Amino acid sequence: CICVRLRDCLGVCAWPSVHGAEFGHLPDNITVLEGESIILRCKIDEEVTHKAWLNRSNILFAGTDKWSLDRRVSLVNSNTSDFSIQIERVAVADEGLYTCSFQARNKPRIAHVFLIVQVPARIVNISQDVSVNEGGNVYLFCLAVGRPEPTVTWKENKYGLMSEGEFLDITEIKRHQAEEFECITNNGVTQPDIRKVKVTVNYPPMITDVKNMPAQLGKTAILRCEAMAVPTASFEWYRDDRRPVESDNTLRIKNEKTRSLLFFTNVTDKHFGNYTCFASNRLGASNASMLLFRWWHLNWGGRACCNNWTRLSGMASSTSNT
Repeated sequence: CICVRLRDCLGVCAWPSVHGAEFGHLPDNITVLEGESIILRCKIDEEVTHKAWLNRSNILFAGTDKWSLDRRVSLVNSNTSDFSIQIERVAVADEGLYTCSFQARNKPRIAHVFLIVQVPARIVNISQDVSVNEGGNVYLFCLAVGRPEPTVTWKENKYGLMSEGEFLDITEIKRHQAEEFECITNNGVTQPDIRKVKVTVNYPPMITDVKNMPAQLGKTAILRCEAMAVPTASFEWYRDDRRPVESDNTLRIKNEKTRSLLFFTNVTDKHFGNYTCFASNRLGASNASMLLFRWWHLNWGGRACCNNWTRLSGMASSTSNT
């Protein structure tokens, strides 16, 4: 009989009968992971005169005499009931047919086992992170190896979209498609191997939040300008006559990642008027105008009211140049 014990040899052995077995009898298939060790055990239940282990047509052991030059192959047992060899750090090249052959009562006895070496799926080459202008094309690749042949899948996390195959092409990419794309390779041997590629989509500033604001003398006020852009926009403020606005003891500019704030700490008459926010990056620019107007608080019939002209003083305007 033959028994093959996998991995740390603590598994359950199968003992298929080899009595009367002939060349061409279908061998048992034994699976092992690359890098692990395996014991091939040949159980003998009758008196033998000669015995040998072969890999394909190559003799590994003839009795206790080692014919193989591979140091990873060793004899574990050679007695009247057990004839076993061990292969350490199994490699893909070790895959193939192994034969235990012995002579008993002047008759040959043969048992076969086919060793299958599996290799976990692994990504060996993948695209670097990509930066592209909106409207451009993106070509991603993800190359994987393994035994059995692994599958490769691209996954878009934002919308859960999947694409099968090593290559992912995105034509005329839009800004909302900027994200991390996952490459997942799997062949069922171990856990999938996952790598990510970050795709950045560049686009010129687009001002999104502009409002005319009322203000009272001696009070505080804020004008806000928000712009979405990649790379992040730089902000500048201008007055009616296109003079750049600069910070002083009554006015302060605070630029944040996606917006700029104009703080008026003590509103005076000189502060009322039209302000223009200018947002720019290397791809283009956008500007928008807004009013800081005077708030008239009147008592009319016991109710607070404001002058019509202040409420109708004009809507904020926006222009862009990409």
